[in-house]
Amino acid sequence: MVKLSASAILFVASSLVHTNAFSVNKSSFVRNSSSKQAYARQQPSSLCMKTIAVIGASGLTASECVYQALQNGDSVVGLTRNPSNLVIPAGSGGSKAGNPLSDSKLTLIGGDVTNPSDVSAIFQSEAGPIDGVIVALGGKTSDVGDTMLTVGTQNVINAMKENGVKRLSVVTSIGAGDSEQQAPFMFKILMNTVMKKIFVDKNNQEEAVQKSGLDFCIVRPGGLNVEAPTGVINVIDGEAGSIPRADVAQFCLDSVIEDNFPYIGKTPCISSVGGTSWVKDRSGKAKGEM
Repeated sequence: MVKLSASAILFVASSLVHTNAFSVNKSSFVRNSSSKQAYARQQPSSLCMKTIAVIGASGLTASECVYQALQNGDSVVGLTRNPSNLVIPAGSGGSKAGNPLSDSKLTLIGGDVTNPSDVSAIFQSEAGPIDGVIVALGGKTSDVGDTMLTVGTQNVINAMKENGVKRLSVVTSIGAGDSEQQAPFMFKILMNTVMKKIFVDKNNQEEAVQKSGLDFCIVRPGGLNVEAPTGVINVIDGEAGSIPRADVAQFCLDSVIEDNFPYIGKTPCISSVGGTSWVKDRSGKAKGEM
């Protein structure tokens, strides 16, 4: 693992629906008549490996993105204010969970997403050109400020444009933007009381992404947990349920890797309850094995 010092500090982390279903093999999409979205992504060859930037690398969802990308053979450049906090995640890590996460294909930068020079360091690292960026910012406004999500994400957008990077995945939340009615009743109360400031920031963050001109996917997960990945991701139009962070990470990774990812320019709400299922095929065949 390569460690770089960029400066500063900030934690960069965090109803059924009737839609058309897709069966995916590599980057081709074929409509099915079934009510589920079957996702069969083959294991890429070494010639197709990507370099992915993860903003908020030590966060619970972001660390899943880092770990899964490395397991897939991709290279990762991570930005976090606390590099020492990056550990193997509980959901995908199994018995290794909680151990320090280190890999020869991991470049970890200690820095502040609200500092443009720290964000720029991601694109100047020894890992080489960045193929896609995942933003998984989090933290209490009392700790990170009222505008960290918006300012930090705008810095990322600016740096991506300067470096010719187009694919962006941003994790926000159910209830953000035009998805307020998809949030459970009690969560709506929290959104308008104790979580009001963070949702103002999330809404502004989403607006910045939608105006960016980049190939974005705004991912709005339901209630997050740290359980093992199910491989089933439901795209919801109605009220959302819960979803493992590991499954959210898989969705984010695919959104910056797959050429024909079907939710580019969209704001899908995802959960493991209800909706049209996006099923991850974990068979040997899907991985290109005979």
